[in-house]
Amino acid sequence: MTTADLVFTRGPVLTMDPARTRATSLAVVGERIAAVGHDEVRALVGPRTEVVDLTGKLLLPGFQDAHIHAVYGGTELAECDLTGTVGVAEYLTRIRSYADARPDHVWITGGGWSMESFDGGLPTRQLLDSVVPDRPVLLSNRDHHGAWANTCALELAGITAATPDPADGRIEREPDGTPSGMLQEGATALVARLVPASTPADRLAGLLRAQELLHSLGITGWQDALLGVFGGKPDPSDAYVTAARDGSLTARVTGALWWDRERGAEQIDELVALREKLSHGRFRTGSVKIMQDGIAENFTAAMTAPYLDGCGCATTNSGLSFVDPEALRGYVTRLDALDFQVHFHALGDRAVREALDAVEAAVAANGHRGNRHHLAHLQVVHPDDLPRFARLGAIANIQPLWAAHEPQMDELTVPFLGPERAAWQYPFGDLLRAGATLAAGSDWPVSSPDPLEGIHVAVNRKDPEATDDRVFLPEQRLDLSTALAAYTAGSAHVNGLDDAGSLRPGRLADLVVLDRDILTSPPEEIAEARVERTYVGGRLVHSV
Repeated sequence: MTTADLVFTRGPVLTMDPARTRATSLAVVGERIAAVGHDEVRALVGPRTEVVDLTGKLLLPGFQDAHIHAVYGGTELAECDLTGTVGVAEYLTRIRSYADARPDHVWITGGGWSMESFDGGLPTRQLLDSVVPDRPVLLSNRDHHGAWANTCALELAGITAATPDPADGRIEREPDGTPSGMLQEGATALVARLVPASTPADRLAGLLRAQELLHSLGITGWQDALLGVFGGKPDPSDAYVTAARDGSLTARVTGALWWDRERGAEQIDELVALREKLSHGRFRTGSVKIMQDGIAENFTAAMTAPYLDGCGCATTNSGLSFVDPEALRGYVTRLDALDFQVHFHALGDRAVREALDAVEAAVAANGHRGNRHHLAHLQVVHPDDLPRFARLGAIANIQPLWAAHEPQMDELTVPFLGPERAAWQYPFGDLLRAGATLAAGSDWPVSSPDPLEGIHVAVNRKDPEATDDRVFLPEQRLDLSTALAAYTAGSAHVNGLDDAGSLRPGRLADLVVLDRDILTSPPEEIAEARVERTYVGGRLVHSV
């Protein structure tokens, strides 16, 4: 064997390979792993070999994110950023400062505010008017299922008391019907369509900004969960194609083509053409994203039973199914026959059931084709549906950071679900015990893209910064090895990267080095670990 280009020694090395879970050394030749083992690997060290002495630091497969919006997140890093606080006064200070520093901006855009900051999760136009009265403002909330607009923006969009709610959203209103400044789901597009579109250069800069951040967190690949035009935002596909062609895309990316829920099967031929047109190098577009419902906090997640009101009584609202369930079964069957993967947004238990019904219809018609369909979010899963994941080969794509006590959960969700249904939330442990394959992602910029924070919550069912001892549904905790597998081998499987996600000879040398061995540290300290090095195909893409 030739000498190695890169050798790691004095591990630990966590392989995610059942045949050899732990090692101490690993060698890389070109972009692939040449050997995994112990002292014998040092025989591959030659005069030009770079040797990395781990000195007890942990080497493991590069993390992969199975559900993220990287271009959106990278673009928003350059806009008005309201993340990292829940204080209304702080929001207003940041918005005023951002606007004052940019007198030439016709629109003020950005987001990241939290629903827990406002009574009922509903901010008002008057608050925004107090800091920016003379220019339109539109700020997405942190989950990107709603937006906060000032009076100027609403007037420019022509939204009045007489404006009807769109079929896929809701305009929140004052007692006399006047729009209050909060737009839910599809209603955001009524204003967002007026925001000046980003340029191709803006989107490329956003992608590269995101890629730098994600590499710094040990992420070597991801699935972008929305390629297309949605909510007034432009299609980010061109950024990926440009970066893939000019070599600036160092990550491995699967793109999920957006299913336009206002159209039907006639768009399938267009998706086939886009799959061929857009895929290049490290960027592939073999997935289709179908958003089946909304979110629980604004009562648009599709539930099998109605939401409760503030008094605990059943309402008439069970949420929204954005795609007719019967039609969904036909669409998914056709997409599966064309070997598309289907990436579902399924948050409520009715949406989960409708997505599984669609996968079941596809399997009945086409057999098991191995297209790795997956359901993302899975906030509420009916117990009857848990065993269906393994039976159908549907992958559970979890966003662990959300499975913790916080005001948005405790004040805006649990009271409106009721105790029985609230106990069905984020059932990671039950899914695992039922035989489901787990993958993991962040949904960034909805929440932090840091895999170590997500792993921390998956294991502890507590936010890393929680100041109390409450554990959210402790029976749903995952062990650390399972959580790590979801963020490595599981997500690599979803992303179609069969030669990544574990450290074996012949596999891609997509690697991350942590500053400590988290398997021997207390579980409550997982989120304190930091990434020191990230490699993609044996190439160093981040170091501290």
